Amino acid sequence: MRLVFPERSSDSTVDVVTDPRDTKPRKHYVQCWFCEASRNATEYGVVEDHNPAHDFPSRSTLVQCDICNGALLFLQEDHGQGFDDDLFRVWPAPVRHLSSAIPYGLRDVHAEARRCFDAKAYTAAVVMVGRTLEGVCIKSEIKFTNLQSGLDQLKKNGLIDDRLFDWTKELRVLRNEGAHFTGKLVSKEDARDALQLCEALLDYMYVLTARFEEFKARRRKGNDPGEADVDPDVW
Repeated sequence: MRLVFPERSSDSTVDVVTDPRDTKPRKHYVQCWFCEASRNATEYGVVEDHNPAHDFPSRSTLVQCDICNGALLFLQEDHGQGFDDDLFRVWPAPVRHLSSAIPYGLRDVHAEARRCFDAKAYTAAVVMVGRTLEGVCIKSEIKFTNLQSGLDQLKKNGLIDDRLFDWTKELRVLRNEGAHFTGKLVSKEDARDALQLCEALLDYMYVLTARFEEFKARRRKGNDPGEADVDPDVW
């Protein structure tokens, strides 16, 4: 595989590695979607986007699996401390990239849970999900003696609703089964569900809640002077 990209123009905000044969190919250790395993992969092209209109600076890296020769595209973002160490797959079958509105520490722990899942360490994955839940309690500045009491306080303080509270209780039980020698094995399906439910909790607390507050703030400012008033009862 050989890729040649156009050179960077003088006023461009995109940096491009034009020909991977010009330098010694870089190696990455990634989760190959085709092999369903962690593999060494050879880098064949990098594009860095520093356009401020595109949110955070990003780096897209195209690699080829050294075992199956499959092509994979990964993304990194710079949130002020340099590009993330983790490579998030965006093709094929993209891995969901958590919003930067979620505190970095929680995103980091959750990323470790996903790495465990990708390595087929499903018990370790649900343990890290439990650690993420503990981090949510700590970031919410509530006092708790154990995870259950922390989740109770989240609900009592109105930070999560009844549905999310039920989800977190199930995640806590699953975490306990993984963290203690119970003789029960954590299945791939349970570990995947735990990751997705944890992501839903993080989105609710740090993304959707903030967005809804912004929406209400805009509405409180009143309608645009150029727009006619709308009777809310019509809707």
